[in-house]
Amino acid sequence: MTNSVQGESAATSTIYERRWLILAVVLAAECMDLIDSTVVNVAAPLVARDFHASSTSLQWIVGGYPLAIAVGLITGGRLGDLVGRKQMFILGAIGFVLASTLCGFAPNAPVLIAARLIQGGFAAMMLPQGLGIIREVFPAQEQQSAFAIFGPVIGLSAVLGPIIGGSLINLDLFGSSWRLVFLVNVPIGVAAIVAGQRLLPESKPDRSIRLDIAGTVLISIFAVLLVYPLIQGREAGWPWWTYACMGASVLVLIAFALLQRHRDATGRAPLVTPSVFSHRGFSAGLLFAVLFFAGIGGTLLSATLFLQLGEGFSPIRAAVSTVALSVGLVIGAGLSGAVLGPKFGRLTLQVGVAIGAVGWFLLIVALRGHGQVGFLQLSPGLLIAGIGFGLVVAPMFDIILASVTERETGSGSGVLNATQQLATSIGVAGIGTIFFDGIAGGDFHNGFSRTLWVQVGLMGGLLLLSPLLPRFAREPEAALTG
Repeated sequence: MTNSVQGESAATSTIYERRWLILAVVLAAECMDLIDSTVVNVAAPLVARDFHASSTSLQWIVGGYPLAIAVGLITGGRLGDLVGRKQMFILGAIGFVLASTLCGFAPNAPVLIAARLIQGGFAAMMLPQGLGIIREVFPAQEQQSAFAIFGPVIGLSAVLGPIIGGSLINLDLFGSSWRLVFLVNVPIGVAAIVAGQRLLPESKPDRSIRLDIAGTVLISIFAVLLVYPLIQGREAGWPWWTYACMGASVLVLIAFALLQRHRDATGRAPLVTPSVFSHRGFSAGLLFAVLFFAGIGGTLLSATLFLQLGEGFSPIRAAVSTVALSVGLVIGAGLSGAVLGPKFGRLTLQVGVAIGAVGWFLLIVALRGHGQVGFLQLSPGLLIAGIGFGLVVAPMFDIILASVTERETGSGSGVLNATQQLATSIGVAGIGTIFFDGIAGGDFHNGFSRTLWVQVGLMGGLLLLSPLLPRFAREPEAALTG
């Protein structure tokens, strides 16, 4: 018995000694996801040219990845509890690397779209395990410090992602063109797999958990019924079935909610704890997140397409022209996360939304007329919009999750992360459609201006919703306990 206790103590000590290396492995996975999400926008116009892809195919290539993550994210987290976080992290990373390789060697648009969906599905297995692993290997007094590192690393990835993508395309190694933006994941992923296999702690599977297969199927059907007609509708001329699908998605969502209530009432673990939606602040926060991330996802795609297809910029020049947005994001997130968010709470979000609206409006002003615009004309608006973006995104999740109880925090966090990914896909589909409608006559200034007006309108909607959110985030100690 004594030997067993000593063995466990030694193992725990060893894990703690390696905890910062473990954090690096988790961050590598997060960076792969973020870089993959940002570089694909830079590569999209070249993909369309090489494959003679339609605008609809382009929307699937960009939006299919976050859609697949949204569908699988909650289930991926539950599978980590069921079979072990390390196992799911390694399996997800292996699948992600293989899918990235398939993306890099895709011979046509349909194969690339399929590979992107597979890539997103494996990312949904890999990403949810990171937070649980960090909570497991870091003592409570260090967890806040560990999570604080996420902000700067993710912010730096957001800045470097488009530049890395543009540089890789510009390098054109062995005539690879855009393919390197996907293949760059391979060495990072392999390193994460090898390090993860050696460093990540084994977690005991929770055999008391039963996977909610019916719930997983229903939420998957909901997402597809909602996003598919948004992407396909414009090319198909908006026939009756597009509206029928979107209407059916509401019915499927209701069926999912009823199933979750039934499972909860009968003592079976639901995929989502139903009581999280009984909190006004959380439900309003989900809508806030949908509007926020949908606007960002669609507008960033439109900006890249405008610069490369409309203005004729190279991928690296387009990336550099929009880097002010990422710089602003880092500035805003740094101010918000360290000072403003904890002190002013919801007011920080409201100020960030207002500043963001000013930035997007300045971009509309910069697009007046039909002369070419570039770095100098775009940077002021993008920098201000980025600062607003950072002020909102840094404290937003913590403020929304302050609505739920500690018991509901895990489920609420999973729903919120999945909503973020689904909203990005919706934005690519919906705002992307507005952009492509606007450039039908070849007027790219008109198409981009339309999307920017939509973004300004969404900022107004966020301001109207914001009073429904909690005033402050939960105290760090309570959040970690949850």
